[in-house]
Amino acid sequence: MPSFDVHVSSHHNRVMLTVAGELDFDTCPRITQVTDTVSIRDRILCLDLAGVSFMDASGLSLLQGLHRHTEAEGGTLELSGLQEQPRRILELTAADARGHVVPGPAPR
Repeated sequence: MPSFDVHVSSHHNRVMLTVAGELDFDTCPRITQVTDTVSIRDRILCLDLAGVSFMDASGLSLLQGLHRHTEAEGGTLELSGLQEQPRRILELTAADARGHVVPGPAPR
């Protein structure tokens, strides 16, 4: 199994998740475990995906669920550092049209 890592940091109104590895059926539950433990009420949840080279339908479903969850909590989901394949998945499914994809590297 390829390596997978999730790092969490919190800065004022922003929770940053830095993800490295593939976003797929096997790894998505690990992100959910992390996001279930952090408060995102009225905060920005930023996923730095610069270390993610591959995302499948499970990854897309995870991002859509996180988007709904953060909105329900009064927060915002931002995706940054998207590599070509994950960005293409979002474009093909029009998920990037929701306005939560931030171009370039993740804000620190």
